[in-house]
Amino acid sequence: PRTLHLALSGLRELSLVATPPENRLAIQTTIARFEPALIAAAVRRELASGGQVFFVHNRVKSIFRFAAWLSRLVPEARVGVGHGQMAERELSRVMAAFRGGTLDVLVSTSIVESGLDIPNANTMIVSRADAFGLAELYQLRGRIGRPRHRAHAYLLVPGEDARSDAPRGRNEGLGVYSTPAA
Repeated sequence: PRTLHLALSGLRELSLVATPPENRLAIQTTIARFEPALIAAAVRRELASGGQVFFVHNRVKSIFRFAAWLSRLVPEARVGVGHGQMAERELSRVMAAFRGGTLDVLVSTSIVESGLDIPNANTMIVSRADAFGLAELYQLRGRIGRPRHRAHAYLLVPGEDARSDAPRGRNEGLGVYSTPAA
């Protein structure tokens, strides 16, 4: 809002990106209930294509337990953890390992929404997506998707939220799909 106000008042220039980068495919976004089978399938699909996965779990208190659970769910995946309360040296080490391909899955807080460029990461899974704002989800989703590779974003919500028709109708035409009611 502040930047928009400054632009409209002429105090700041506003630039618009009217077209996506050349050869960039739209990100396939799915709204779904938190289901271990869906998570395992998404991770395995990305690993089979030689890619990497961002898994956003925005709870520092339980992030290591969650990463351990994910490691048991998909034992062939090399899983690492990164969050903003880690010591700077340790966080840098984890991020370098992910960027270098030593890790397949990075379980992190929303810290990844700003400035990371990992060309090999084409899948993002966001746990409790209902706790994020639309702008933050858009920023997170922007971390994936590179030329000639279809990116997949899974916005996981608890229980009945994924069964509602509201997300489907509200996001029609934006490449966002809800899972069908079970």
